[in-house]
Amino acid sequence: MNVDLPLTPDYDAWPIEADLETVSFTPRLVTVRWSDGRESRYHGIWLRENAADATTVNPATRERILDLSTLPGWPEIGDAEIDDSGALCVDFVPEDRRLRFHPGWLRAHDYDNAEDPEAPPVPVAAWQGGSGQGPDSLDASGLLDTEPASEAEEAILAPALESVLGKGLVRLRGLPTEPDSLEAIARRIGPVRPTNFGQLFDVKAKPDPDSNAYTSIALPPHVDLPTREYQPGLQMLHCLENSVEGGEAVMLDGFAVAEALRTRNPEAFATLPRVRWCYANTAKATDYVWYAPMIRLDERGELLEVRIADFLRGPLQADFEEVEPAFDALMTLQRMLREPEFAIRFTYRPGDLVIFDNRRLLHARDAFEGSSGHRWLQGCYMERDEIRSRYRMVQRARRQR
Repeated sequence: MNVDLPLTPDYDAWPIEADLETVSFTPRLVTVRWSDGRESRYHGIWLRENAADATTVNPATRERILDLSTLPGWPEIGDAEIDDSGALCVDFVPEDRRLRFHPGWLRAHDYDNAEDPEAPPVPVAAWQGGSGQGPDSLDASGLLDTEPASEAEEAILAPALESVLGKGLVRLRGLPTEPDSLEAIARRIGPVRPTNFGQLFDVKAKPDPDSNAYTSIALPPHVDLPTREYQPGLQMLHCLENSVEGGEAVMLDGFAVAEALRTRNPEAFATLPRVRWCYANTAKATDYVWYAPMIRLDERGELLEVRIADFLRGPLQADFEEVEPAFDALMTLQRMLREPEFAIRFTYRPGDLVIFDNRRLLHARDAFEGSSGHRWLQGCYMERDEIRSRYRMVQRARRQR
């Protein structure tokens, strides 16, 4: 690593894929050519805001302290060159300040040539199930024996994180079965999100249940907590005991079902992102209610989340003309959720931990005979942000080695 290169405005490592060869400029634009032939253009104001010096970012936190509106004028370029270390040097006027830019960081943030700056860190791959299919499964037996942020830990976590980011689901095997060990495992990824069900919650049949999950009856495909304004992005279910007859786990990729609906019945697909359904969990001690579409798309029309849970829907409160189209679309979707080619089925073994995207994956359960043995899962929630952050940290550690 060239120690003469400037800092970057973050904590990451940015390998130099190509060297800066030539630079030209106008008062508001810098144009560089790289050793591999690429040409990149950077606006002067963008460069000024993204400098890494102590007038722009706090060196202790790498958070920006510059307020562009406090500069003496629009930051224009008086000169630009490549110095002996390979960094880009720019003189800004009327501020009369020379700032240096790391070539690896510049190349990684080349918005002039970017295809999609908001692309997910791992490509999203919708999947169907069917007979004999199961979740990506990894041996995680040594996870809690590794040091946090070590290469050994990352060797286990990296492929698990990729499966969750890409497919929405992974199964880790060989983990401890001591009660409450789930929290230590989860914190290897990020903070746990507590809910009214607790930091951890026990999924087993119990007297006086406050959720269908805490019975032995079958559960239809659903996401958890659609009754929240911001439903948890991730769920973990850790098997501590399972000796019952029945209770097979069922999982479906809600994105695959939604895309199939878009193809088969465009009218029904157009209805579900438009109509806001009522989701309600009116238990004895709590009363959560939220209104949201069953399918949510981003600005580009790509799937962002599904919010499907029949047993947690309250009475539909929609425009009069929307009621019948809404129920028609709902029943079309419900029939598709029963199609076996969308589902994977598996039996939990003690020590199994399933991590899945709770705003994409639908999970279900067959009924089980409670008197035939014991079935005890512990669960917790966290956010999609945590798994994305952890994955980026793994990638950063790899680049810094």
